[in-house]
Amino acid sequence: MMHAFIPEEGPMVAVGGRGNNEVEAFKARFAGIALTAGDDGYDEARALWNGWFDKRPALVARCRTTQDVVSVVRFARATGLPLAVRSGGHSLAGLSSCDDGIMLDLSLMRDVVVDAPERIARVQPGATWAGFDAATQVHGLATTGGLISHTGVAGLTLGGGIGWLMRRYGLAADNLTAAEVVTASGDILRTSSTEEPELLWGFRGGGGNFGVVTSFEFRLHPLGPVLGGLMGFPLDRGREVLQRYRTWAAEVGDGFTTLAAVITAPPAPFVPPELVGQKIVGLAGCWCGEVDAGEAALAPLRELRPAFDVFGPMPYVTLQRMLDEGAPPGIRSYTRSGYAADLSDGLIDVALEHGASMPSPFSQLHLHHMGGAVARVGEDDTAFGNRRATYAYNVNSMWTDPSADELHETMNRGFAAALTPLSTGGVYVNFLGNEGDARIRAAYGDAKYERLRRLKRRSDPENLFRLNQNIPPAS
Repeated sequence: MMHAFIPEEGPMVAVGGRGNNEVEAFKARFAGIALTAGDDGYDEARALWNGWFDKRPALVARCRTTQDVVSVVRFARATGLPLAVRSGGHSLAGLSSCDDGIMLDLSLMRDVVVDAPERIARVQPGATWAGFDAATQVHGLATTGGLISHTGVAGLTLGGGIGWLMRRYGLAADNLTAAEVVTASGDILRTSSTEEPELLWGFRGGGGNFGVVTSFEFRLHPLGPVLGGLMGFPLDRGREVLQRYRTWAAEVGDGFTTLAAVITAPPAPFVPPELVGQKIVGLAGCWCGEVDAGEAALAPLRELRPAFDVFGPMPYVTLQRMLDEGAPPGIRSYTRSGYAADLSDGLIDVALEHGASMPSPFSQLHLHHMGGAVARVGEDDTAFGNRRATYAYNVNSMWTDPSADELHETMNRGFAAALTPLSTGGVYVNFLGNEGDARIRAAYGDAKYERLRRLKRRSDPENLFRLNQNIPPAS
């Protein structure tokens, strides 16, 4: 069972002897906070959201400024120590840290500055979507963020950015208009539609392969209260419900972003007692627009008479926190995912059969309805791939007991294998585990992947930024 990503490229320096002396010397002169094993705060700083990964970097460099980032990048380049970049620390594959290398920790850089008249937000890379949304909603503005509020803005955006507003306003990456970046050479660049535009193209879905983004600039949209929430149905009604949902989703307007899921009913007061702890089919969503119009759009699903229905008007920041309790920091997670052209009867049957056997109450299958504004962006306009897929699915096994690792990995692999024949073959890069080069290529398609490799050759020819869903430089 693989618990860590071991890079195959780039120089390595053993920590100990000269390498250890270099770390101590850097630690003494670093303007940020430098931590090594045994220091107060080291274990807290190295912890990741995915508790399956317990990595011990030789150095945790907690940056406060862009110049701190420059110092760390240049130190990594000079020593050859592996370099992992952490913003929110939510990498499903545990790629926000490394063993015996450097964790470049951006979590202290979390300012969000909103220019309300221009509808622009300038955001540091350590910000979470909770901080972003709190700052923008004061002005009645928002852009597409993630589904869990403590996810980092940086990682989600660089991989694409599926979220509750995507069918109305596009992915998070589609709303990225400019960025400041520290390159592999330790230089600071600005990229926009007129400055280094190819680099901005790569940041819109190409992950952390091309540098450390130290400031993001986002386009914002007016957004007041939304109609959002969750409705649930007993699993034995799943086929009927998902078939109706399929028809409804194909016709609903872009104002509604929804997902269908197989989950365990939580012990919440709105859940009927007989369903608590049982596997159910859930339909969750967000309507952007007039509440009355959203209620009318939701009516065909309500005709199914769900066992519970907590859809209603709410602040957007409340919706963004709705799923947080199901993904607490430190939980162990193993994920496999893909795209589907349709919610076919065969896919529904596999989802229900395997979903029923997920052994943890935290484990979930999500079926994200894509389309809308996501599909209207040109296929070559951003690095994000597979824009025309109708659904993105994610089998996310989550559990707390380390002794059950093998059980959950085996179950997840079986579930994913059953879904594979029903998949387009593509995958959303932010949902990837440590699955190898072929799956990374599948996230983009051959032509786009080769364009990314050419950009990598220009921006990071030695592949310093390789602890990610790595795109190697073109030969």
